[in-house]
This record gives sequence, structure tokens and C-alpha cells, in this order.
Amino acid sequence: MRILIKNIFLGKEKKDIFILGNKIRKIGKNLNLKADEKIDAKGEKAALPGLINSHTHSAMILFRGIAEDLPLEKWLKEKIWPLEQKLTEDDVYWGTKLALIEMIKMGITSFNEMYWFETAQIEAAREMGMRAKIGLVLLDFLPTGQKKHIEEILSKYSRFLKKDSLISFSIAPHAIYTVSRENLIWAKKIAKKHNLILHMHLSETEKEVKECKKKYKLRPVEYLEKIGFLDKNCIFAHSIWLSEKEIQILKKRNCNLVYNPCSNAKLCSGIFPWKKIKKEKIRVSLGTDGPASNNSLDLFSEMKFGALLQKISFGDPTIISAKEVFQMATKNAAKALKINGGEIKEGKLADIILIDLNKIHLFPHHDLISNLVYSAGGNCVSDVICDGKILMRDGKIKEEEKIKREAKKRIKLI
Repeated sequence: MRILIKNIFLGKEKKDIFILGNKIRKIGKNLNLKADEKIDAKGEKAALPGLINSHTHSAMILFRGIAEDLPLEKWLKEKIWPLEQKLTEDDVYWGTKLALIEMIKMGITSFNEMYWFETAQIEAAREMGMRAKIGLVLLDFLPTGQKKHIEEILSKYSRFLKKDSLISFSIAPHAIYTVSRENLIWAKKIAKKHNLILHMHLSETEKEVKECKKKYKLRPVEYLEKIGFLDKNCIFAHSIWLSEKEIQILKKRNCNLVYNPCSNAKLCSGIFPWKKIKKEKIRVSLGTDGPASNNSLDLFSEMKFGALLQKISFGDPTIISAKEVFQMATKNAAKALKINGGEIKEGKLADIILIDLNKIHLFPHHDLISNLVYSAGGNCVSDVICDGKILMRDGKIKEEEKIKREAKKRIKLI
């Protein structure tokens, strides 16, 4: 597939972008190259790297609005976990597809997933054309045989994954309070064996920290350091209740953190300690968390709220810039998830979104990134390209209505 995007704003200049296969092959002015598809932006659109949702539970979109205004523990144990016992593989398949429609409309081309029924997630992501890091979940209270199941999944898809540029795996132990020391060590070993990312919730609530100290006489990061779990392949969601010592450990081990501002605020989990993290230059990316706790899959809204929350928390409007929070959703996330993207450059993956500059909330055009972070919202995205294929054209996605109908059927059964 060859795609030629003409007269598109890249920064403040109008240029052309030529995509060959799944890579950006040429960026320049007045390109006259043969293409299967031409998009003429006519100077009315801007190109940006596709956004990357670094932590989510996509199929939880089926629970959106079903368990509201509760603290995390009560929300999980009394509402969400009982509902999840009813989920089937078919539910997760259609729920994931429904979530991916929303993500595409919000300019998200890649997502880091942690949920059940991996096969359903793989098929949904492939059919929607999105780049997915599928988490193989580990939880102590699930039926026995999880580790064998994970090994079977890795074996089953090993050949397929080598040829597929869209789908890859992570090992996803849920959290230190739901996964034993033995299973955490096993997760680390299997991730190292297959060169996979370790994706996990960490220090999401103050209660989690207190219980860890009571049980192990250590804080969560100290505990993970003691058992040899931490390294550069770790990506930790939430990471709110961190001490100075823990931040130093995370820096030493080159770990990656995910900021989930809306979900953390809604569940009153706490506020991400950005100032300390920034000082130590630890890589931070951005995630929506699940659409049952957020309740949105809009990373533009996440950028705005995430930036404002830090500014008011520290009483310092300079503590975080629009550029910094935008990089959390693009360049930083690409590095953390080992994706050759997050930037529009020759040789990078062709994960590109087009922004409609005629949207009223983008006027005037003094600073596009500032406008996108502080005033845009996801409805500014007109076109989405992932892996060199067009997923959305002029706001339209194939089979959107069919997916909505099928998802409604599953919602009625829950």
C-alpha cells in the first residue's frame, strides 16, 4: 500500500508525506510519487504521530457507567470483579472492538492492554487494524494453570507474531497484592526469556502501600527490588504513592511509569508525583486506564486534565508544559513500549493522525500543541492511519454501526 498525503502541516510548514508499506518513506515538498491512495489536506489539516494509550482495559467499556462514585477497593471487589465473572470471550471480543472505535476516533493508534481472553483481544485489534500490546494477565485468585496457559499462548503465537507488526505481548501480573512473590518471579523470568515488557499496576492507593509495609516491612518498589523484579522492561501504571527512595530505585532500574490522571482522580487514588519524577528524568507515558473507571478513552482530555492537575497541585503553572504532556502520549510511550513510532520521521512506522484545523476550538493557530492539549478534545481528529493503512477517513470507520449493535447485545446480558 502506498499513500501520499499532500499539503499537510508538519509543524508550521506545509509538506508531503509518502508512506510505503507500513513505514514513512519520504517527507518533502511537492512530492510527485505514484500512490494507491492520495489525501490532499489542502493546507487545512496538520499531521501528528498517532497517540499511544499506555495503560487500558479496553473491554471494560461494557461496564461504563455501571459502578460510579466509589473508592477503588469497593469499586473492584463489590462491582467490577463480580461483573467480570459473567464475561465470555465473545463479550470481550465485541467490547474490545467497541473501545477501539472510540480510540481511533480519539487519534489513538496503539494501546497497551491488560484484560482477559487474549485471543479475543488479538482478533479484535487485528480486524480494527490497531497496534496492540496484549497483556497476558497473572492473578493468584484465578483458576490454576495460568502459567501453563501463558506459555501455551506464547508458543501458539510465536510464529505469527514474528510476521505481525501490529500485535505483540507483555506479561501482566496485576499487582503485588494479587500476585504472589513466587508468581512475580516467574513472570519476570518468562518476560526475560521472551524479551517481553512487564506491565503491572503499582502503588495505586495509599492502602496498597500500608498493607505492603505491614506484610513485608517494605514499600512496594522496595519489595519488587528485593525480589529482583525491576528492570528497563517494566512499565508501571499509576505509581502514585512513591517515596524518594522508591523513585531513586525506579531511576536506577530504568523503569517506565504511566500517568493515569482522570481515573486516579475519579477513584480518589491520589495524584501522580510528577515533580519528583521529572527531576529524576524517569520516562513517563500517558494512559486512560479502563473506560469503566475513567470513563473516557480520550487521550487529549487526559493530557489537559493531567497538566492542570499538576499545576494546581504544586501551585506552579510552569511545572509541566503542553509539549511535555503531549510527548507522554507519543514519543515517551513509543520508547516505553518498544514501538518504532511516536514521531513523524522517515523510517518510522506510518502511524499518523490528521487534525482538522478548521475546528473552531483550534482557532487561532498560534500554537498547535497548546491548542490540542488545552482546548481540542478528540473530536479534532479527521483521519487515522496505522501501520500504513487508513482506519478512519473524514471521521468515518467501517462497520462502526455493526459493532455498536453487537456490543448492545452483550451489554443487555451483563
